[in-house]
Order: sequence, then structure tokens, then C-alpha cells
Amino acid sequence: MKNFLKPLLFSGIAVFSIYSCDDNDDVMMDSEMTVYQRISSDTDLSNLKAAVDKAGLSSTLDQSGTFTLFAPTNTAFATFLQANGYASLNDVPTAALKTLLMNHVLGTEVKSSGISTGYVSTLAIGPASSTRPLSMFINTSSGVRINGVSSVVATDIDVNNGVIHKVNAVIGLPTIVTHATANPQFSSLVSALTRSDMPNFVGILSGTTNSPFTVFAPTNTAFSSLLTELNLANLAAIPQATLENTLKYHVVTGANVASTNLTNNMTVTTFQGGTFKINTTGGAKITDNNNRISNIIATDVQCSNGIIHAIDKVLLP
Repeated sequence: MKNFLKPLLFSGIAVFSIYSCDDNDDVMMDSEMTVYQRISSDTDLSNLKAAVDKAGLSSTLDQSGTFTLFAPTNTAFATFLQANGYASLNDVPTAALKTLLMNHVLGTEVKSSGISTGYVSTLAIGPASSTRPLSMFINTSSGVRINGVSSVVATDIDVNNGVIHKVNAVIGLPTIVTHATANPQFSSLVSALTRSDMPNFVGILSGTTNSPFTVFAPTNTAFSSLLTELNLANLAAIPQATLENTLKYHVVTGANVASTNLTNNMTVTTFQGGTFKINTTGGAKITDNNNRISNIIATDVQCSNGIIHAIDKVLLP
């Protein structure tokens, strides 16, 4: 089972727009520097350099490798500190800072021409899993947007152990809500979760109480099919109790269930209280309480408080 969304789920593919990078007067050319040396030489990345030093990551970014660093500018770091109530970088816990910074780093060198809409894995390990790296969602439909919160403002700073792209916001550790809202293929799900008569699903799925969560997330097409099946005009027409129970039926609490944890004839108990069955023969499928079958069409979007798998039919309890 693939760890990233299938190409048909993200049919729109674009590439980075190429921005020119400022020339510098250093004796060393960019291509002769390591990632660490390059951020150390850039006055617009001095806050990032200080953060890397504090987190003890200078040797990591100075070693040979094929890194891609999405580098927050000084303004991005200042905004991050203020938004999170930190008076200075020194107030950020070192362990949390290290994880945050690694959430900006990929283990492969990806230049602007090689990036398209979809998920990639960072080098950060979040609280929900001790082994699975956090996922990053890149949307190239209008510029280059990362996790729905940060945009690329300069690309292809080529160094000898990878490449650097500057971004205008610090990329926080993504929650279930972060990845649901960042991916336009889940916009119907987000609309359902945030309907005014629903519980505070945003608060629940962005928090840690009852986490980690495993969410089987229906795509927009899945919701459209449900409305046709129920002969309803739109999401607003779904009765309150029906929608609440249906949404809870897609969530598992207290477990980060990756695709490798799915087994044939596995019975899953949901947040709603009901169960459904997993069948892995001929591709992973879910049979809901009404004997309706949904295909798991994408897997293992790792979040800081859980994991998301995309499905092609809304499950009914």
C-alpha cells in the first residue's frame, strides 16, 4: 500500500515558480557551502541559524547528504515567537525546537522543478508515533503552499549537501486539522466538521485528549456520492444527529493505526461507538455497519496527534 496519495487523487500538478536568489559577496559560492554554512552566511536567516545552534542541529545540516530545507526568514521566526507567547528564542524548549526545525527538512534533495502537489515525509518525529516521520502537504495550485500555513518566497539555493527554499512562515507540527484543512480534496469534510451544530471537532482533532487519532477521511467525491445516495441537496440538509454520528464513525481514538497495522478481517471500534471491518484482500477496504464498502485510496498521512487515511465513500454507522 502506498504511503502517499495516488496521482489520480491529485490530478493538478504544477511546479515551483523560480525566484532569483540574492547574490552574496562571500568568497565561497553557494554550491560550495553546506546547508548550515549557507544559512549562517545569510543575514535574512540569522534567526534560523540561532535556532539550529540552540537545537544542536548544526552538525546535522553540515554533514554530507541530500537535504531539502524550507528555511523560515527572520520575519517568519519573529512572527512565530510572538504568536506562541515566547519573548525570545531562548524561551522555546530545546527538544520542541529540534522537532520543529526537523519538520522543515526533507531527507532528499528536491529542487523547484521536482516538486508537485502531494505529500512528502519530513525528518521530524512527532508525539503520535516514535517511528513514523511527520508528513508535509505541498500545494502548488497557486504558488507553493506548505501545510496551508507557509509559502515559498525564494527557491533553489543550491548547496553541496542539498537545496534551500525560503519560506515566509514557520511550519508548525501538523495536527489532524492542519492536514485536513490544507488539502483541498478534504474541503467537504472540513465543512461538515465545522458545521455550526456540530461538536467542537476542530478542538478535538487538533488537541491531544484521546489522541492519537486515526481518521479515515472521505474525499470531496465521497461526500458528493453520499448526498446522491441519500437524495439530499447539500451538506446542510443532513440531519444533525446523522452527521455527528457519521463523522465520529470515521475516527478511532487512542491509536496511531498505520497501513502496516491493518490486517484482514480486522474489526475497528470507532469514536462513535460502532464498529466496521477492514478487508485487505485485493486492496484495503472498509465494510461499514450497513455493509457498504469503501476503498482506502491513500494512506499514512502522519500528523503530530494521529494519522489520516483517505477513503472514497463516506461510512455510515
